[in-house]
Amino acid sequence: MWNHKAWPGRFLPQSLPAAERLRAYAGWCNAVEGNTTFYATPARTTVETWAQQTGPDFRFIVKLPKLVTHERRFAAVETEMRTFLDAIEPLGDRAVLWTQLPGAFAPSDVDALIRFLRRLPANRRRAVEVRHPLFFTDTGATARLESALAAANAEWVPFDTTVFFQSPPTSEAEQDAWTKKPRLPRRTHALTDQPIIRYLGRDSVEETVNGWQPWAETVAGWLREGRSPTVFLHTPDNNDAPELARRFHDDVRALVPSLEALPEPEPIEPATLF
Repeated sequence: MWNHKAWPGRFLPQSLPAAERLRAYAGWCNAVEGNTTFYATPARTTVETWAQQTGPDFRFIVKLPKLVTHERRFAAVETEMRTFLDAIEPLGDRAVLWTQLPGAFAPSDVDALIRFLRRLPANRRRAVEVRHPLFFTDTGATARLESALAAANAEWVPFDTTVFFQSPPTSEAEQDAWTKKPRLPRRTHALTDQPIIRYLGRDSVEETVNGWQPWAETVAGWLREGRSPTVFLHTPDNNDAPELARRFHDDVRALVPSLEALPEPEPIEPATLF
């Protein structure tokens, strides 16, 4: 996510090679979603550069390959998982294994998830994102998934799109997200000491900021309980995401003054003609 095309020259130095942009991104935020790992397992040498560009407290929430979660549904994936786990090993305990499941993955499929989670290395943090509506609306399905995740010390990752779907889309980016993003209730119950939130706002900064206020309160409560949450702020085009993430952090810090400040970004050089 640190190679977003709208960020160089604004949040990242314009002249910085793509292979070095994570270092600059880490000056804005202290965690990143590893979406590219969903499409292809990176080379271990590539992951080593990620580790070198970030500090010991930087978190990587790395999505498992879609072949594992979407195509084979955890069946006969031992070789692929060994390759994946070896590739991300340089990140050590800074990496969280993020299992994002398709909307077709239903409560009746939970046994397969349980078996898969049991086979993951015990020293690896894990998190699961489900999108089937019954996990959120059926109390029995909710309780069963919570029990399975708690037994595996896995977090349930909510993707909060409630604010986004409150009114019709007003731009091309919002229209695109309107057809792709799940419509699910907001969920604020943490299972582990490191909860993870994914929040989708609107093109409008005001609507996005107003919509995350309940999350600021929730996150502040988790911090007071001694938890260490990770929050990802999205908008339909993500052009302002780093700035919004810092603004959210400031809102939480106003509620919990002991929260450590985010790092200072490196200066962005002015554009030149030559």
